Amino acid sequence: MFKKLGLFVLVSAAFLSCQKDKEVEDSSTREHRFLRVLVSDQESKQLTQINPYDGTTSTFDAKYPLANLYTTASQRFAAVLYQSQNLVEVFDSGFESHVDHVDQKGTPKFGSITATGLKPTHFKSRGQESLIFNDGDGTLSLGNETNFHTAGAQMQVINAGLVPHHGAMAAFDNGTYAVTSAPASGKSPNRVLVIDKQGKTTHASTQEVGAIHGNATDGAHAVFGAYTSAEATSGGVLVVQSNGEQRMIANPAGFGAYRLGSIYYAAAAKKFIGFVATKGAYLIDLSSNQITPIYAGTDAFQCKVDYAGNRLLVLSLDGKLRVYELASNRLIKEGNVIGTTDAGATYKPVLEATNRFAYIALPTTGEVHQINLETLATTTKHKVSAKPVRLTLLGFESSEGHND
Repeated sequence: MFKKLGLFVLVSAAFLSCQKDKEVEDSSTREHRFLRVLVSDQESKQLTQINPYDGTTSTFDAKYPLANLYTTASQRFAAVLYQSQNLVEVFDSGFESHVDHVDQKGTPKFGSITATGLKPTHFKSRGQESLIFNDGDGTLSLGNETNFHTAGAQMQVINAGLVPHHGAMAAFDNGTYAVTSAPASGKSPNRVLVIDKQGKTTHASTQEVGAIHGNATDGAHAVFGAYTSAEATSGGVLVVQSNGEQRMIANPAGFGAYRLGSIYYAAAAKKFIGFVATKGAYLIDLSSNQITPIYAGTDAFQCKVDYAGNRLLVLSLDGKLRVYELASNRLIKEGNVIGTTDAGATYKPVLEATNRFAYIALPTTGEVHQINLETLATTTKHKVSAKPVRLTLLGFESSEGHND
């Protein structure tokens, strides 16, 4: 009787201890265990990976400095674009999600696949695919994660006969792609056509617009920021559906000669957001064909959707961070989190966020500041490199491992 009681007490204590550990581990005062921050530098070829869970950093030698970093849709890999050197690599976090837990598939390292299109600039990812628009030759590079560690692998080149230009593209769930076309580099009017994986046009353009910049997709619709005509006196967004249908949604009345140069899709909230520094952040409603303000200030220089797509974060030149809940488009937090930023600076601070923390890379201090989104207090200043200018998140908002 006493032995059984003693065993029960021991088991109960162990269970409660385990629960207590998990509660501490999963509290909002600490980042998720399988979430990483990847940073590149303006002058050094070194990439720095931050593990916010324990505050450690590790470094990796990239090919060149000033690498543009983009996370793939699977959240396991980052595409590393060296625009001036006509090269793309991939970096593997070593994590693989199984929904209810995360597996460690290896150590963080570069993959084997590369792409060598001219001036790789625009990156998008959906499912297992990664897609890059090469401004210098008008081609697209297509990579599949199943080949990222295949020795000597090269991304597929898609040649749709496009004239080289500062292009953009989006992947649809049906396996086709919406891609921009232009008469010449830097020239208007622009159009968007839908192509297949061989570059064949499946749906021709039905709308002529001014210069396009920025786009996002929900898998069925692709939204492109654009001027309404080559004269660039007004703007809006061009909505292209996977079936080829196209329409223009005008900017709000009085918006002026501006376009929304960055378009985001918030996956969890299922909403499109447009941003331009001179006018602020706006909700793009495809059902009502309206564009309405979220933050209509003229001082914002960073606007990002959080990792899951639940919230929008806007950082302004005075150092103030505003956090919006996209389900209701409601401002839930605001406060100064960094010092003022010079509007004329070539490289300004860059921002990304999870559901717990915002991460801001500061080129002037060589640090990434980790900011608690509940309190807006800086919890850690991670020293990374001399001039960090690019930032992306990798991995998963989870602390559940395979054997946990």
